[in-house]
Amino acid sequence: MKEKHLFTSLLLVVAAFSLMLTSCKKDPEPLALESLMAGTIDLNGATSPTNVPVNPTIVATFNVDIDPATATTSVITMVQDYDNAPIALTISASGNTITITPEENLGTGALYKLSIGGGLKSVDAMAITPLQRTFTTAGTFAPAGAIAHFTFEDNANDIIGNWDPAAADIIDITYTASRNAAAGKAATFNGSTSLIEIPNGDQLMNTNSFTIAFWVKTNSTDKTNGHFVMGLAGWHGIQYEIFGGYDGSKFAIQYQHATGTAAEDMWFPVEAKYNNLPPDQAWQGWTYAKSLSAAEMMAKLKDNWLNVVYTYNAPTKVGTLYFDGVKMKSFDFNLWPDDSAKRGVTGLKYAGNAQGNKWALGFIQARNNRTISDDWADYANPDNNHFKGQLDDIRIWHKALTENEITLMYNSEKP
Repeated sequence: MKEKHLFTSLLLVVAAFSLMLTSCKKDPEPLALESLMAGTIDLNGATSPTNVPVNPTIVATFNVDIDPATATTSVITMVQDYDNAPIALTISASGNTITITPEENLGTGALYKLSIGGGLKSVDAMAITPLQRTFTTAGTFAPAGAIAHFTFEDNANDIIGNWDPAAADIIDITYTASRNAAAGKAATFNGSTSLIEIPNGDQLMNTNSFTIAFWVKTNSTDKTNGHFVMGLAGWHGIQYEIFGGYDGSKFAIQYQHATGTAAEDMWFPVEAKYNNLPPDQAWQGWTYAKSLSAAEMMAKLKDNWLNVVYTYNAPTKVGTLYFDGVKMKSFDFNLWPDDSAKRGVTGLKYAGNAQGNKWALGFIQARNNRTISDDWADYANPDNNHFKGQLDDIRIWHKALTENEITLMYNSEKP
């Protein structure tokens, strides 16, 4: 009887101990963010950081382990603030950390919002309280996706793409102070021999939608003729020139259509008009032109830093010119006659000499394998319209930037 009583007592002790352990077991911890880092930059601090690189790897650390199935791109999102465009992300979870990586470089000088929704859960199925953090990328503002950017900081290299010119293709260029301290230096051209030849220029322009943006400052000292600021086989590819009287400028660009290619000028003269004109005076396809007086045009083009942007939007077939972040002129290929091949333009297309595809900065075309054989287009003659002045921050995108993006970029970089 004593043994039975002892066994019963032992069972009661074990049961009581088990009950005590059960009653002492803690409830699952609520899921909470402990840190959010982009390298050594704290994204979870009291103030939003402004120096985040355009290619950040962001690591979020939590107080408990994460259920990897809940760490998805529908729960963790990022948008760029100025237009709420979503940023494609690659997301992976391990233990109590989540690694978040944008699939493409972000824009410079832009504000981004990173959000973590309530669908993120711990391994104990505890949901996080939704949160949002913001950060700004380093540098002045520029939209993401540029394929080339020439900054001219003591060299002519492309800092994001593969369009570095060979040393032999950089002639009589000096690098001098640009429009402001933040812009650093600019490439300076002497007006007679200075030249930079960028390789494979046809690949830079062969695209449907397109944007080129750059800063230019002419130098009128001892300069009586015009400025061929840049050119890829002239109008057989793309060129930009400023007229000798500083009374206008133009892009001449080759476009692809169903049966071949055709050139079209984005010509912007003094006192440009686009509406209420008789048919014999109207310019084909113009949809807008800002009418600048001779004095206003000269103030922009002569001895002054000017931001020039040209966009071509392939879906709408609209080309647009901007000066200093403001629309100056636009045309629409849809407004050409029904029987015109230009109604079917699909994008830009190089149509120059196959061996002359170097994009020349400082002249209308490269030195060798010239597409334009006329004497006035011969680099060897120093009296031709060689560019004299400075160029800086040449960027090219294979997309059409929006007017908002162009204005933001100008305001961020202006002198």
